[in-house]
Formats: sequence, structure tokens, C-alpha cells
Amino acid sequence: MIQRVTVPVLFPPPRYAHASVVEAGTKLAFLAGAVPLDEKGDIVGPGDPVRQAEQVIANLREQLGAVGSDLAHVVATDVYVVSSEPSVLSAVWDVVEASGLSAGPHSSTLLGVACLGYAGQLVEITATAVVPEERGTPVVPEREGNR
Repeated sequence: MIQRVTVPVLFPPPRYAHASVVEAGTKLAFLAGAVPLDEKGDIVGPGDPVRQAEQVIANLREQLGAVGSDLAHVVATDVYVVSSEPSVLSAVWDVVEASGLSAGPHSSTLLGVACLGYAGQLVEITATAVVPEERGTPVVPEREGNR
């Protein structure tokens, strides 16, 4: 089970949780950064952070599926965007939010950075996810008592 927590005495986060708690004995997956490369190793969406974010989410789905998890079981992410413009970071976050990753909402950090590992790469997302023992393992939604 995943419990999403928003701390009442802290400023309410805009579409993410302050913390995610996973019960002991749960299998976790720590994923390497998902990048905007296609199956041939080419950058998808050169110069377009939104298109790259979409590809990163698609690749993250594949990584999660390979370990028996999915976007709904992600408990934490770090989202890296090559930009110093808040509007660019927000546009990438909109893709993350629309993907279902923030359905929890999960705990996340959104960062503007100077560069990433591949030439032309503008977006990367690392993730930690619960690997349910059986498909359909419940995700506990954020409750009013946690606000």
C-alpha cells in the first residue's frame, strides 16, 4: 500500500505530495533516469521539451512494466529539465501530471539544470516505484486527514 501525505503545517504543494509511505515488506524498484531516446537511440523531439517529456513518460512506462509495476505505483520522481525558465518547467510538469504519474499524487522534485547526458536531451525522469505482488495492489489516495 502507498499512503500519500501532505503535511498540514507546510505550504500546500501544487499537485504533488510532501511524502509517500510504503509499508515494510514491499518490493521497490529504483529506476535509472528515463530519457527521450527512441529504440534506435535517437533523440525524440529535438528542441521540444514537451515532446521529449512525452517520450520520457513512454519510456518510463516501459521500464516500470519490465519490473512488474506501472505509473500508478510510482512513489517518487526527480524531473530534470534543461531550462532556467519556470514556464518551460511548468510545461514539462503538465505532461507529467497528465500522464497519471501524479494521480497519487506522488512525491516529486522538478529541477532546471544546465545539461543532461545526451546531446540535445532536454528532459529526464528518475523514479522509485512499488512493485506489487499482484496486479491491482491498491494505491491509497491522499485523504483529507493528511492535508
